[in-house]
Amino acid sequence: MPKPSKGPRLGSGPAHERLLLGTLATQLLKHGKVETTLVRAKRLRPYVEKIITAGKKGDLPARRRVMKVITEKGVVHSLFTEIGPRFAQRNGGYTRITKIGIRKGDAADMAIIEILSEGTPEKKKVLSQAEAIAKRAAKAEITKKAAATRVADRIAARGKVADRIAARAAAPAAPTKKSGKKATAAEGSDEDSEVEVAPVKKAAAKKAPAKKAAAKKAPAKKAAAKKSAK
Repeated sequence: MPKPSKGPRLGSGPAHERLLLGTLATQLLKHGKVETTLVRAKRLRPYVEKIITAGKKGDLPARRRVMKVITEKGVVHSLFTEIGPRFAQRNGGYTRITKIGIRKGDAADMAIIEILSEGTPEKKKVLSQAEAIAKRAAKAEITKKAAATRVADRIAARGKVADRIAARAAAPAAPTKKSGKKATAAEGSDEDSEVEVAPVKKAAAKKAPAKKAAAKKAPAKKAAAKKSAK
């Protein structure tokens, strides 16, 4: 595991420095970022990056070495399951230090040390969701355009039909042929009526002499009846 560098210590002794760095590393791995002094952040950066490199291996010896420094099992589990695989394709440079100014009281330079979020599963999820939303929007635009073209085609077809109907209505009609046909039909109907009336008249003419003969015979029958009565 990482050893303290030579020079002035951060705490009162080597044991205190190891505990301090272990506590800062635990908080950094747990929360993703820590606000501390610039000196401590610079000393913590290589310390934590070596721990993350051990977490990338994922074997049992590396886990035992990490557990000597970080005592929280939940943090160790997240290191080997989330943070380590996050930087599988990256060699070093897992953290970033940002200066935030001077602390009031002792005028110490303050900084924030944080773990990079590039390549995280959360970011991949966000990117995949954004791509899915973009694809859905493109499909919606395509469907809208297709619907608009269909509506335009229907309107054009209806306009053509209306133009044809208007052209037919505006075209001059041929009344001579139609009137001739109607006249012939009327004449034919008159002839039929005359043909039907003629047999009726003939039948009435045949019945008229028979009635006259019966009228002439009626007085003779009456006279014969009188004679027989006397």
